Amino acid sequence: MSRIVPLRPPYAPEIQQQFDRVMRGAPPLMLFRVMAGHARAWDKFRTSSLLDRGPLSLRQREIVIDRTCALNACEYEWGVHVAIFAGAAGLTEAQVRATVLEGADAPCWSEAEQALIAAVDALHHRATLSAAEFAALSKHYDEEQILEVMLLGGFYRTVSYLANGLALPLEATAARFPARPLPPAADRANE
Repeated sequence: MSRIVPLRPPYAPEIQQQFDRVMRGAPPLMLFRVMAGHARAWDKFRTSSLLDRGPLSLRQREIVIDRTCALNACEYEWGVHVAIFAGAAGLTEAQVRATVLEGADAPCWSEAEQALIAAVDALHHRATLSAAEFAALSKHYDEEQILEVMLLGGFYRTVSYLANGLALPLEATAARFPARPLPPAADRANE
């Protein structure tokens, strides 16, 4: 159970309308139910959430979100996004795994996607981009898209803080982080 008790149905009509708009008829996520119980937090969350379509494609957007959540060890939000959007975004099983287990240079990504992932990694680890990282990103994305990458990464870091800090139980229909492969038997013998 979450550390803060989520709203339970029936929801106030205004809240139900907001859930319906975001969830498109599916039951609201526990994260949304927790946030909606606190008007100011819910309003801030919804108005800065970047849940609308932006200048990035669905695929680009999901790569940024999935990588950000993976870097923050947020299986809750990563799993929700993978379950709902990975197929529509055209992410392969190898690419989904790579968002958690591999570097930006993984061969499953295009050059543009590698630049995107490298930017997410840099922003996560250093809160900035080097001149080379910005140039690599600029080679494939315009200014509006670059700003969206930064905003999405920052917002989903916040979402990760919320989901992890609240100890939200994983949604039943969400994906789970892939297991890390075991090292070769020879390496395990040396441990």
